[in-house]
Amino acid sequence: MKCTNKPKKRLSKKAQRKRKIRRTLFLSMFFVILLLAGVLGIFMLKGKQAVDAPMAFKLTTEVFGQTIGEDSLVAEGVAADLCVGAGDTPLEGIETQGEERAALFDIKDKKLLFSKSLYEKSYPASITKIMTALVALDKANMDEVVTIQAQDVQLEADSQVCGLLEGDQISMDQLFHALLVYSANDAAMAIARTVGGSVESFVDMMNEEAQRLGMTGTHFVNPHGLHDDDHYTTVYDIYLMLNEAMKHQEFTDITQLSNYTINYKAADGTAMQKWLDATDQYLTGESSAPKGVTILGGKTGTTGKAGACLALMVQNNYGEPYVSIVLDAENKPVLYERMNQLLEKVNRS
Repeated sequence: MKCTNKPKKRLSKKAQRKRKIRRTLFLSMFFVILLLAGVLGIFMLKGKQAVDAPMAFKLTTEVFGQTIGEDSLVAEGVAADLCVGAGDTPLEGIETQGEERAALFDIKDKKLLFSKSLYEKSYPASITKIMTALVALDKANMDEVVTIQAQDVQLEADSQVCGLLEGDQISMDQLFHALLVYSANDAAMAIARTVGGSVESFVDMMNEEAQRLGMTGTHFVNPHGLHDDDHYTTVYDIYLMLNEAMKHQEFTDITQLSNYTINYKAADGTAMQKWLDATDQYLTGESSAPKGVTILGGKTGTTGKAGACLALMVQNNYGEPYVSIVLDAENKPVLYERMNQLLEKVNRS
């Protein structure tokens, strides 16, 4: 059987134009699809980078049962300069008991090394006085002579006081020392009334400063920390407050003192002196910090509802700073035992 090839039919010019148009459209669609795929790939890569970003710059966590974002944890624009973390952060060798709350912050590297109940509502007791000091440093005239009034000394019977009496005259600077060295509640009241015009106005200043620092889990109702159900904070907010206070040389100088003698005049003009021991057992020698750890400053606090509390700024044997906080310990021996567990972690091998 003979096979013959039929000649191909030549397309008309109109058909050739149509084919060219179809080919052009096909190529155009193909390049559009490639472009979209490339854009999608870029977004997916950026999304992965966002997920892998450091916790300090992108996080959500639970505060009082509500999920909140980074903007609610720290003041705007300062997140990169602070240690931030979400949830409990374990660290080998650190164990807390019961309702204790604690944290260890590496200030130099901006890392949260350990935390338990970092954002849980807590009672600060006299750690409150860090904020009292911050407002006083900003607003008070340390040379002003203050006359003690009855409301300054009308406190609970077992309240920590330096024993000032109505009519006594004492400088703001001496009150400031009594506040931070001896944790004197009468000094806190006199400072608040004098600086704020009233204790209530001063407390408003404290809450305004707390907001400025990004302390979103804090509310103050007094300048001394005696218990009130509506007077509360968190471990993380205490870190923010202490971190700010340690920027002031006056604060660090005073909170490193093991004792101080206040000088003032009684109502009848008699010169008076009172020796005040520090409430921090590391400073008085009743407790010893781990070898190579230097106490730079901080504040104690104790009430029945708050338990035994301590917030410290320390440095290791390399001169690197850390903040260590323990709240609601069962008693002072347990408090310093727990604090030493944290402080033992600040020196690198």
